[in-house]
Amino acid sequence: MAGRSSAEREALARQNAAIMAVFERAGFDHIAPDIIQPADIFLERSGEDIRARTFVFSDPDGNELCLRPDLTVPACRYHLSHAADATAESRYCYLGTAFRFPDELLSPQEFNQAGIEWFGDHNPVQAEARVMKLAIAALEAAGLSGLKITMGDLGLFNALIDAMAMPERWRRRLKHQFWRPQAFRSLLDRFARPSTQKRTAISSHVDAIAGQDAEAAVAARLAALDFPHVTDRGVAEIAARLSEKLADRSEAPLDPAMVKLIEAYLAIEGSVTDVVADLAKLPSSPALDGARRWFEARIAALEDQGLNPRRFHFSANFGRELEYYTGLVFQIEVEARNAPLVVAGGGRYNDLLHDLGAPSRVSAVGCAIHTERVKAVLS
Repeated sequence: MAGRSSAEREALARQNAAIMAVFERAGFDHIAPDIIQPADIFLERSGEDIRARTFVFSDPDGNELCLRPDLTVPACRYHLSHAADATAESRYCYLGTAFRFPDELLSPQEFNQAGIEWFGDHNPVQAEARVMKLAIAALEAAGLSGLKITMGDLGLFNALIDAMAMPERWRRRLKHQFWRPQAFRSLLDRFARPSTQKRTAISSHVDAIAGQDAEAAVAARLAALDFPHVTDRGVAEIAARLSEKLADRSEAPLDPAMVKLIEAYLAIEGSVTDVVADLAKLPSSPALDGARRWFEARIAALEDQGLNPRRFHFSANFGRELEYYTGLVFQIEVEARNAPLVVAGGGRYNDLLHDLGAPSRVSAVGCAIHTERVKAVLS
C-alpha cells in the first residue's frame, strides 16, 4: 500500500472490511499466518511462475526462507500448528500481505490477499459450491458486478490419465505439465514417438548410465567432469531422472487412440451444464465415472447455493498457476480497461496438508481475492 494517499488507504480498508465481513459471517475464523515461511514447499509445489517470483533468502543457519507469495500454504501451516486434530473440520479466513516480484501493472511487489480455507469438510461437493458462493458474495459486497467465472477440474483429467495404459512415470509427468500447455504438448508428442526424439545436451549423460548402476555412474560422472554442486537435487534424484529417460528410449509408443482421447478431452469447453454431454462420451472407468458424478453433483450444489452454473464457463485445459490443486479449480474475472482481469480464484487441494505433515490426506478447498485489483477496477 506504499505510495497511496490516506483517502486511498481508507477506501481500500473499507473495501477489505466488507470482504472479510462476508467470510466471518459465514463462520470462518479470522487468523494471521506468519509472513516468513520455509521456502521449500513454495518452491516444490507452487509452480514455476510462483517460484520465479518468490522473495527467497537464508537465515544465519543457512535455512532457506521466503516472504509468503500467497496465504494458502501459511494457512495450512497455521492449522497444523494450532489444531488439536489436523484432520478435524476447520474453517479459516485471512487478510494479509503477500509478496511477489511484479509481472504486470496491477501486481505490485506487496499486495493484499483476502481468502478462506476449509479443511476436513464433511461434504466436499457442498463445500466447493459454498466457497465459490462466498467468493462471489465477497466481491459483490466490495462493489463488483459483471463477474465471469471459469472452472476446470483436475479430478477429471487425473482420472482420464489414470485409466490409460502407460508407464506410471509418464502419468506423473503428464500431470506435472498440465499447467504448461506447450510443455504438455511436447511431452505428449514425445510419448507418442519415443524412439524418434532428437539427441539433446543431456543425452550423453543418459548414455553413461546404460548398463550401469545409475547412482554410481552419476557420482563418477560428476566427479570426472568436476561439476560444482549448485542444485538441491542429490545424486539419487539425478540418477532416477536419467534412468527414466533411459527407460523412455525403449518404451513402446503411446497408443494413438489415447493421444486422440487426451486431445479430445482437453478441447472440451462451454457452459458448465452443457459440457456434461461431452464428458459422458469419455470411456468408462471407475475413477473417471466417479469424477463425472462429482462434476454433476457440483452443478446441483451450485444451484442449491442460488448460483446459476449455466453462466459459468468450463474449460478442460484450465488450470491455475499453483500446482497443488487436485480437483476443482476456478477463477473470477471482470472487465478492466477493455481486457479481462483476474480478481479471485481457488480450488480443491487434498494433498497439501499431508505434504506439510498431517498424518493423512485432508479434504481442503479455498479461495483468495486480490484486493488491490478489486480496488483498481472500482476506481
